[in-house]
Amino acid sequence: MEDYSEGAATFGDRLALAREAQHLSQEQLARRLGLRAETIRNWEFDRSAPRANRLQMLAGFLNVSMVWLMTGEGEGGPHPHPAATAHTATGELAAILGEIRELRIANIKANDRLSRLEKRLRHMAELA
Repeated sequence: MEDYSEGAATFGDRLALAREAQHLSQEQLARRLGLRAETIRNWEFDRSAPRANRLQMLAGFLNVSMVWLMTGEGEGGPHPHPAATAHTATGELAAILGEIRELRIANIKANDRLSRLEKRLRHMAELA
């Protein structure tokens, strides 16, 4: 899984990949770990990171090594279903990850801009 090395993917990308390899939704993983789905989403979007005890629990539950989960290096990454790897080139995976990352960033920027505009609008309404 060279595409999930430190330079090509983030912790959140690797967490999402490992979760998906176990065929779990964010909600299902959160429920099984006793967390809120929002916590898993924040980890996968790299808005926050788990503490060491949660990281160890994640790695064990997702059947990946902690080192791989944190750095993307070494053995211990998820083992995708053979049919999925037969139809997907590694270059395509990297391209998809890059596009997802770009969309996430654009979405965050758009939400921030929307919040600022709403705040300005409320302020203008108060002045009127």
